[in-house]
Amino acid sequence: MKNSDMSRRFRARTVTNIVYATLLTCLIEIFLIANVSMVAEYLRRMESDSFLLELMNLGPIMALLYVLAGIGIFSLIFLRLQEKHLKYLSRISTAIRDISEGDLNTNIEVKGDDEFTAMAVNLNRMVEDIRRLMEKEREAERTKNELITNVAHDLRTPLTSIIGYLELLSGKTELPPEIQKKYIDIAYAKAKRLEKLIEDLFGFTKMNYGKLSMHVGKVDIVKLLGQLLEEFYPNFVDRNLSYELHSNVPAKMIDADGNLLARLFDNLINNAIKYGADGKRVLVQIHAGDEVVSVSVTNYGYVIPADELPLIFNKFYRVEQSRSTHTGGTGLGLAIAKSVVDMHGGTIQVKSDLDGTVFTVKLKVHFDVNKENFEVAQ
Repeated sequence: MKNSDMSRRFRARTVTNIVYATLLTCLIEIFLIANVSMVAEYLRRMESDSFLLELMNLGPIMALLYVLAGIGIFSLIFLRLQEKHLKYLSRISTAIRDISEGDLNTNIEVKGDDEFTAMAVNLNRMVEDIRRLMEKEREAERTKNELITNVAHDLRTPLTSIIGYLELLSGKTELPPEIQKKYIDIAYAKAKRLEKLIEDLFGFTKMNYGKLSMHVGKVDIVKLLGQLLEEFYPNFVDRNLSYELHSNVPAKMIDADGNLLARLFDNLINNAIKYGADGKRVLVQIHAGDEVVSVSVTNYGYVIPADELPLIFNKFYRVEQSRSTHTGGTGLGLAIAKSVVDMHGGTIQVKSDLDGTVFTVKLKVHFDVNKENFEVAQ
């Protein structure tokens, strides 16, 4: 309910109560005056000289008494009509005080359908939003601490290896050329792993903690996936893998950030190559509808245990640590993929069994660009 509507309803209800109280006061005053007049007439007939009759004969004083009685009656009736709302307003006021003192467990019972009810609903919603924001802030703090811990560990491991091999190469002992080349190759591989880790860390932190602007434009998702698969051709050959791309349409334009989508599917295809070598094939399927495009990336290699599937998109999570160390994974690729999908308002799911490991991404064809930090690509 808008503030203008709430004010209008409040004024209308107040005016209604005033009119109702005024009418009741007039009726009671008429009844009172009529009865007083009857009593005065009765006393005159009885030729009574009581103080009450003398008082009744004093017109100005009686008029003042009638006015005071009217004010009192009107006040009682109006307050009675407003009593329920005043009590409700008092509860709202108490809740606001409790919230201002830091009690975010406060919740106001919602009753009726008026402006005070709308106020209570808005206040409850505000408290819930504050609780959610505080929880998000605490989670961000926990994530930051976890990130620092994992980064320190993951950076130290390749750095230690690089330093060790460089010390061997620069030592006093003369090494055979083939051993020198071997150590240099190992140090280079470790340095490349370090570069990949830093790149993934930079991308992940920028998406999750920074203000990353999305440059949304028209992207042909069929063409994009075809190009990515071609770029990965040397990796497929190196792992003795083949790939297939199936689509129900020759082309499909969607609203998205092309660079972020490229990173999303780059990570999924790279993941399929790393863990699908035993299956000899990677299958990418596109099913385009009017509103949603579904992309699945399937490998037929390592089966992910069922109890690990819910954790697969967690940052720094690696399926089977020894395999991840061997394949050089940072544990951030799928977390980045999930972040990109979330930024596009889509979904990503995974299932893994003997029929293959399938990552399925669903994206909206028409994406709302009128959001914070979104820019329309020119």
